[in-house]
Amino acid sequence: MAVGCGGPMEQEDGPDLASQEAPLPDCSNEPNANLHRYYNDAAHTVLIGESGCYCGGLYYWGARSVYSEYIQEC
Repeated sequence: MAVGCGGPMEQEDGPDLASQEAPLPDCSNEPNANLHRYYNDAAHTVLIGESGCYCGGLYYWGARSVYSEYIQEC
């Protein structure tokens, strides 16, 4: 018999993916890099993440912030 504190825990619902701000980009026909780079401050001191299309696939790492720039590399 398992003993714990409090009553039974209720499982929370996962995120509502239908309410996301924008759909994921279709990168299948994108041979180049079209990325958003995210920084820790307005001076773009430290790169904290990137997201977008890279060589035909969806690319994402790190965190997002309001301090960003769009990079298009061919």
